[in-house]
Amino acid sequence: MPYSLVIFDLDGTLADSFPWFLRNVNDVADRFGFRRVADQDVEELRHAGSREIVARLEVPMWKIPVIARHMRRLKAEHLADIALFPGTETMLRTLKDGGLQLALVSSDNEANARRLLGETVALFSSFDCGASIFGKAAKFSRVLRRADLAPSQVISIGDETRDIEAARAVGIACGAVSWGYAAPAKLRALGPDLMFERMEDIAGYLLASDTIP
Repeated sequence: MPYSLVIFDLDGTLADSFPWFLRNVNDVADRFGFRRVADQDVEELRHAGSREIVARLEVPMWKIPVIARHMRRLKAEHLADIALFPGTETMLRTLKDGGLQLALVSSDNEANARRLLGETVALFSSFDCGASIFGKAAKFSRVLRRADLAPSQVISIGDETRDIEAARAVGIACGAVSWGYAAPAKLRALGPDLMFERMEDIAGYLLASDTIP
């Protein structure tokens, strides 16, 4: 197998939280004084990078940590409204049974992540949560050190441009999924190492004995 460890993102990758986000983002915008998101803005924002989204919504950088903490608390109150994508549990169990280590790096806090993962939480050997919006690279580095693995043995899988950027910053492979927050075309334009169109493709590819990254 080309990889020993898979680092997953949570929201938009394993958990179908985008509908919840859209239902709540304008209340958060009103509270913290950034631009509201109109229905017609959604698809355009999905084709923008993470920094571009922050700029378009006119979110001051200094407010981002405060907004993130508020969103985590709000999400904790509504976790019953968010589910894992269909096929997630089977995919994770297949990877684990196939000998791969699983880690989770998320901007959400660990308590929310564990509750969302439910029984699948036991499949993960490492958690590094609470990342700032542009702080995933440092989290990836810590996961690598704890696992004592070379970057070439690790792949991260996420759904946003910042996931790809963070993986490249620490020299690990990056996979992108087509069902999350960012538009698939935007992710493909960044040239991820792998692009997954279906949840079942993840295990099928990563466990293929003749796969070369």
